[in-house]
Amino acid sequence: MSTFKLTVVTPSKVLFDDEVTSIIVRTTSGDVGILSNHSNYVAPLDIGAMKIVFGDKSKLAAVGGGMIKVDKEKTTILTNTCEWIEEIDVERAERAADRAKGYIKNPTELHTVEIANLKLKRALNRINVAKNK
Repeated sequence: MSTFKLTVVTPSKVLFDDEVTSIIVRTTSGDVGILSNHSNYVAPLDIGAMKIVFGDKSKLAAVGGGMIKVDKEKTTILTNTCEWIEEIDVERAERAADRAKGYIKNPTELHTVEIANLKLKRALNRINVAKNK
């Protein structure tokens, strides 16, 4: 199967930069699969899982939103947060989910219901991705 260049970038580092066979990522319109020779494409990413397949291996990550850009030369994913499955601390994510649920019930000036819902969605995404081991 054909490969293409994928670069995943966070504010602090280039997380991945290599040839891949396919990507599945969650956009705000739903899950999208990218293969070699995909048409040009730009979309906002939602909080969700990202699966990268290269050769006979795959990597799974929790992504906290961002953008994907696909062109003939390469695919680029820009995201504020991205954690590989083996890096996710499930206990920490569960604590974050509990805190977010508390803020949903009792919002504060810094933690409005909207912000708390986003934090809960991110924490639950990390938990769900980690359980896909």
